[in-house]
Amino acid sequence: MSTPHLSNGGRQFLNRRGFLGNAATGLGSIALLDLLAKDRLLANQPQIDPARPFALRPGHFPAKAKNVLVIFCAGGVSQLETWDYKPELIKLDGRPLEGGPAVTFQGPAGDLARPQYKFRQRGQTGKWVSDMLPHLAELTDDIAFIHSLTSITNTHGPAENFLSTGSQLDGFPSLGSWTSYALGTENQNLPAYVAIPDPRGVPQNGSNNWGPGFLPAAFQGTTVSSKSPIRHLRAPGMSDVADEASRSLLKRMNERHLEQHPGDSKLAARIASYELAARMQLSVPEITDLSSEPAHVLKSYGADDDSNPTRAAYAKNCILARRLIESGVRFVQLFNGAYASGGALNWDGHGKLKEQYDTHAEILDQPTAAMIQDMKARGLLEDTLIVWCTEFGRMPFFQKGAKGRDHNPDGFTCWMTGAGVKPGVSHGVTDELGQKAVEDIHPLYDLNATILHLLGLDHERLTFEHNGIERRLTNVEGHLIREVLA
Repeated sequence: MSTPHLSNGGRQFLNRRGFLGNAATGLGSIALLDLLAKDRLLANQPQIDPARPFALRPGHFPAKAKNVLVIFCAGGVSQLETWDYKPELIKLDGRPLEGGPAVTFQGPAGDLARPQYKFRQRGQTGKWVSDMLPHLAELTDDIAFIHSLTSITNTHGPAENFLSTGSQLDGFPSLGSWTSYALGTENQNLPAYVAIPDPRGVPQNGSNNWGPGFLPAAFQGTTVSSKSPIRHLRAPGMSDVADEASRSLLKRMNERHLEQHPGDSKLAARIASYELAARMQLSVPEITDLSSEPAHVLKSYGADDDSNPTRAAYAKNCILARRLIESGVRFVQLFNGAYASGGALNWDGHGKLKEQYDTHAEILDQPTAAMIQDMKARGLLEDTLIVWCTEFGRMPFFQKGAKGRDHNPDGFTCWMTGAGVKPGVSHGVTDELGQKAVEDIHPLYDLNATILHLLGLDHERLTFEHNGIERRLTNVEGHLIREVLA
């Protein structure tokens, strides 16, 4: 039979001996691939057991940090009033910016404006830090500052999304969800991922900041705070005895049904969520009950401050964050600041920046610094990475006719401390007025890639197939910020 249209390889399959030989080789390759997959040598996606979605899983390499605490200041904190000292801005105060933009996000640009707080050198490193946050300023020797971060949007909602999920669009998994999906958690009695909203409300993009996106729903963050316990944890009006009896009956019925349908992964996942909820009925009240904290601890955080209820409530959230990390929760997201409100409830200082920052700084400063110092004293920073972040910075000039700064995604500061972080370093540079990153420029993709790296995860290998695309937190971007790694 003539087969001129076939290749030499194709003709082999028309030959009995060639066909059998290729079949044997193919079967061997299938077996090899199966063995490699079992050893996770080919796998990018973690192998999730639906019945145990939060089981402890290995990372890609040894981790420097077991846990992460992210302090998210919503609203876009001005780098010029906090961490990025620009003496040239003091000299040019009140002058127009030559060649600067006539109009920015919210309208016409005004004149250059000096930092609204005095800066001074701190610690052994001599780092220039603002007087706005005196308690946090004392910790600069332990902090690695990244001054050259950039975002891809200057709008709060999309910018929060970009920081938290790596995409400015809705529907993508948050950093905490990626982390719990990849690693699970050691403590099986508490959620792997907890989000603690600010006492004043949720951030602009709400639950997108802790949502699972297209990952399995089990990996979304659980919201809890000192003011708002986890909802629906216990049926109202039911005694402990009746509750235990109903849960035992439900467990037996679910296990019997699962035996009849062993391949039903959705049922296994639902059973696992019910069992976690049952364990949380015992563990969560103990964690959230702060009455066991000594009076001196409450005082050091400012949690006993009757004169400022918002500050006291945020301080209690800081204590709760420490207790969750202490109990082995993998990822905690602590919010300071709520939704857009003209700067009244968050750091969005457009019109009255100094007046509003006086209020917000008092809420943030002492409780956050006390939490970091407390965690360090307890040895928690040996295994815990702390990240302070905000979605973008502010412009070096005031808005025309106002006493505040407009949004600036082109150069701003975030920082890290704790496990795996080189202390007392400042990396990256903005221009002499603090408007744009000019040296060692890092999109927020790089910050997320570095956080994953400290958790023992390669941001390029941590993927999830969604709609035929291998998705990852850093999209097709991201490089490690090695200069801040110990």
